[in-house]
Amino acid sequence: MTNKAEAPAVRFGIKTTPMHVSYEDIRRVWLEADTVPEIADAWLWDHLLPVAGPEDGQVHEGWTLLSALAAQTERLRLGLLVTSNRVRPPAVLGKMASTVDVISGGRLTLGLGVGGTHQPPGAGGIEGVNPAIAEYEAYGLSLVPPGEGLARLAETVTILKGMWTRDVFDFDGRYYRLRGNRCEPKPVQRPGPPLLIGGWGTRLLRLVAEHADVWNVPGPPHNTVGYVAERARVLDAHCAELGRDPGTITRSVQVLVSYDDPATTRETVGRLVDAGMNHIVLGLPRPYPQGVARWLAHEIIVGRHSVNASAARPPITA
Repeated sequence: MTNKAEAPAVRFGIKTTPMHVSYEDIRRVWLEADTVPEIADAWLWDHLLPVAGPEDGQVHEGWTLLSALAAQTERLRLGLLVTSNRVRPPAVLGKMASTVDVISGGRLTLGLGVGGTHQPPGAGGIEGVNPAIAEYEAYGLSLVPPGEGLARLAETVTILKGMWTRDVFDFDGRYYRLRGNRCEPKPVQRPGPPLLIGGWGTRLLRLVAEHADVWNVPGPPHNTVGYVAERARVLDAHCAELGRDPGTITRSVQVLVSYDDPATTRETVGRLVDAGMNHIVLGLPRPYPQGVARWLAHEIIVGRHSVNASAARPPITA
């Protein structure tokens, strides 16, 4: 594990899961967070149906919503945790990402994951039957075996890097083929937006070590701090085999916030930082209270250094 004296500074983000919550509420939180310097970035997700709660609840499409929020914010870095590689063809996704990077003035981080694959019940810390089954059937998408999903993701990474850096790009892969791809305008960030890959499987962590700028993994309550730390060691081993400095990969983890028990959230964040994670994404339960971004900054981000953080915290109201 990295020596604490040499460890990079910890950055904090927020995640507003666009499920069972209105666009207006999400917009309110993002615009507030854009004025709170302790919050570095903001994130959505990439699902088309609810994965919890009432089946008929509203869910906003992630990239459409991200584009709207990119146009209304000025400072926050932004992205999806994470984009499903199974929903959009890779070159279409690359074109969308280029457009959002232009709209945002170069603030996009492209979060990518394998997407829907055949998984047993309870996989990924989500109780019950794999929710991707119903979601993909509803939208005419197909689940694939995990190995195929990973191979498709690897091809997508190659396609994105090629179309963002070349005037004309051809690609021949096992799953995707491009002829005469042109991507204009190119992303503002060159050679392209930072690439975040989310997941925890050993083979996926190899792909992270080969290509990613950021690795993201769900933390508590889905995965324990100990499991996150163990997966980080697997990533370190892959980096050693490849000759890559593991310190060049940002270690990102998602943590579900407790409005009622912020002390426990602070304690969890501290343990994750001690385990070497240097990017903490605070997942906000719905409904989002008024003033929640400033509350997070005081109570969780700054407050993690003070045992008396709650003594004079700013108000948080429903």
